[in-house]
Amino acid sequence: MTAFGKLIRTTAFRLTLVYLFLFALFAASLLGYFAWNTRRMINEQIAATVNAETAEIVDIYTRRGLHGLVFTLENRALRPGANLYLVTTPEGKGIAGNVGSLAPGVMGSFGWSETAYRRLDEGDTAHHRALVRVTELTNGFRLLVGRDLEERRRLFGIVAKAAQWSLLVVIVLGIGGGIFVARRVLQRIDAMTGTTRRIMAGDLSGRLPVGRSGDELDRLAENLNAMLERIEALMMGLKEVSDNIAHDLKTPLTRMRNRAEEALASSGSEAEYRAALERTIEESDGLIRTFNALLMIARAESGQARGNMDDFDAADVAKGIHELYEPLAEDDDMTLRVKTASARLHGNRELISQALANLVENAIKYGKPSPVVQPLDPAAAARTREILIEARREGDHVLLSVADHGPGIPEGDRKHAVERFVRLEASRTQPGSGLGLSLASAVATLHGGELRLSDSHPGLTATLVIPALSAAGDRLAAQTPDVPQKVA
Repeated sequence: MTAFGKLIRTTAFRLTLVYLFLFALFAASLLGYFAWNTRRMINEQIAATVNAETAEIVDIYTRRGLHGLVFTLENRALRPGANLYLVTTPEGKGIAGNVGSLAPGVMGSFGWSETAYRRLDEGDTAHHRALVRVTELTNGFRLLVGRDLEERRRLFGIVAKAAQWSLLVVIVLGIGGGIFVARRVLQRIDAMTGTTRRIMAGDLSGRLPVGRSGDELDRLAENLNAMLERIEALMMGLKEVSDNIAHDLKTPLTRMRNRAEEALASSGSEAEYRAALERTIEESDGLIRTFNALLMIARAESGQARGNMDDFDAADVAKGIHELYEPLAEDDDMTLRVKTASARLHGNRELISQALANLVENAIKYGKPSPVVQPLDPAAAARTREILIEARREGDHVLLSVADHGPGIPEGDRKHAVERFVRLEASRTQPGSGLGLSLASAVATLHGGELRLSDSHPGLTATLVIPALSAAGDRLAAQTPDVPQKVA
């Protein structure tokens, strides 16, 4: 398709033609109305002049008779101007005036009419138009008084020519403006089309150009760019998950296979076979937990878990997690404490409980103080092995936090720590899949909040920040799903 063909097929150009037609129709109607009013006004002025002159001439005829009438018409006929006079006998023979010929039947009817005529001093080829009034006098004589319509014709011609030029200018400017606007829009659309083709070819980093006018195309481009950024983030996340699954799950699967192969190859006792099967089942359970965690993260990030949301008190969740994990912490020589205040929120209780449980598990695993920095004071040493679960309301948000006194996470690694399957160097010797913080982050995002990681001096404080409920039961903060996590 040629450039001109693309141009005339654009919506902007077609809309311009439609508006041009409507505007030209409006202008033509306006000029036509003006011309019609002008014609009517001229006719009214002519009629008023002719009526007055007719009354005056009839009065002269009444007072002075036919001789006075002829004398008056002859004198008036000699004056320059557009007035017409004619008096005829009952048989239609002209007696006086400046009219040489009329259209047939004009003198035979009384009243107003518009007729063609020729003056006495003009040749037979001359023809004009006039508005005349025929009046019957006493004794059958007939009087015609009229006025030439040349002035009306000239004025109407001026209006018609102005209308023609106006319409021509409107058409030229309209088409020119339409081409300009269509080309400008077409250039922007072509730029967007080129970007979308690169995106469809696999380059998800492409973005639509955004101008500075802030018009509807800019707003569309901004929204599409935001959508593309989200799609790129999801695709990168999918790629990372696929790569992580391929790397992080390959080891336990290989270990399971090797153990099963070793058990089959050896000629051990039934107890050895049972032990190999138990280890295989244990590895399988770990894989199932990993896949369940991945599925839960995917459901949270996609928003599928929004259907099971209800109003509840975060303090109850914190107390339940404390009761569940307190024995586990004691077995690991840790102390688990809880500190709560009523803080109502709207969300998925199961997911928030799971996220908080993950934070507690991480604190139990990685929150032990370093033996090198253990204080000599037994009371101080006991405080370093303490984990605090806290639920409280702060402003328009509910804060569910877990604080420990372990080595913590360096500030530069905190953003990296919430990614899937990420395990920092200090935690690689501990069991786990590296999905705990990822799940907590996804759950916070699902509820329009965020996961914050901060320093406990020493240790780490992991906090779920979720919008609270007002006294009327409404959420105080707008839900903003799919927003990248802020890590403090």
